[in-house]
Amino acid sequence: MHTWTYLFAAIVLEVGGTTAMKLSEGFARPGASLAMFALYGLSFACLAFALKEIDLGLAYAVWAGLGTALVALVGFVYFGESITAPKLASLALIVGGVVGLNLSGSAH
Repeated sequence: MHTWTYLFAAIVLEVGGTTAMKLSEGFARPGASLAMFALYGLSFACLAFALKEIDLGLAYAVWAGLGTALVALVGFVYFGESITAPKLASLALIVGGVVGLNLSGSAH
């Protein structure tokens, strides 16, 4: 599997794990709780494979930044959380920072 594919799989799995965490209602729902642990475990495994080729700082910035933006999107769409101009501007800054890091250095 291509290294960047591992990284993007790690992001999607982490978003799924975070969504399952919300759905677990503080571990009160066993299915969602188990899904959370499984998805986070798979996310970290994919991230570890990605780190074989991608610089740590870049990989973590992409993983955390895009994960944060996607989790916020899930919150807006699925959980009906409020969307405000400052939230959208902040998410744009996060994504812009990830793009800037990606453009400023390449994988080793």
